[in-house]
Amino acid sequence: MASYSVDPASPDEPYLAFWRERHLCTLTTLRPDGSPHVVPVGVTYDPGAGLARVITNGSSAKVAHVRAAGADGARVAVCQVDGRRWATLEGRAHVRTEPERVGEAERRYAERYRRTPAPNPSRVVIEIEVERALGHG
Repeated sequence: MASYSVDPASPDEPYLAFWRERHLCTLTTLRPDGSPHVVPVGVTYDPGAGLARVITNGSSAKVAHVRAAGADGARVAVCQVDGRRWATLEGRAHVRTEPERVGEAERRYAERYRRTPAPNPSRVVIEIEVERALGHG
């Protein structure tokens, strides 16, 4: 087993492969009082674009937390665990509503999780500009 911090734009193949496997993840955002809000989500990782993506309903608490951070974006982390293997991506999140961005996030979700998300006219995507990648496995 190896522990490492890698360039999030150029992860090694085992790290990237772990992000391609089907795993439930968590997203951590911060509430207005600074306390962490941790929720289960599906996440896709696109190192070429420097993004992790989470599709969700526009009225969710996680979306409200990201929006409350303002134009600079919210500091967030996504994480997945499988036994002793784990991987975390950290960065700044923004809520995107453009149909092409939501559609790309849905396509990537369907690819990773092997199921097409149910239609949701209120769907948005939380795009995380990945600044740090950590893991063990």
